Amino acid sequence: CRPAVDLLFLSAAEVYGARTLAVILTGMGQDGLEGAKAIAKAGGTVIAQDEDSSVVWGMPGMAATAGVCSAVLPARELPSYIRTLATRHP
Repeated sequence: CRPAVDLLFLSAAEVYGARTLAVILTGMGQDGLEGAKAIAKAGGTVIAQDEDSSVVWGMPGMAATAGVCSAVLPARELPSYIRTLATRHP
């Protein structure tokens, strides 16, 4: 199934709910937006790569402008942000 990010995120939201962490990296289009909304609604966390570090800000940009992201960061800052989240929610 292509594109498949929405299906992946929708499934994760349904199965893992508030324990879901989604990271949206550079990509074209809006695949992932509906799934990101479902993750946020379930209490999960969505983070996106920022526009400056993205080659194409389509997918992360759609999630960021929809207001479903807890953070929009440069690619180089994503690993430390994820580590911080992991230590808060073991």
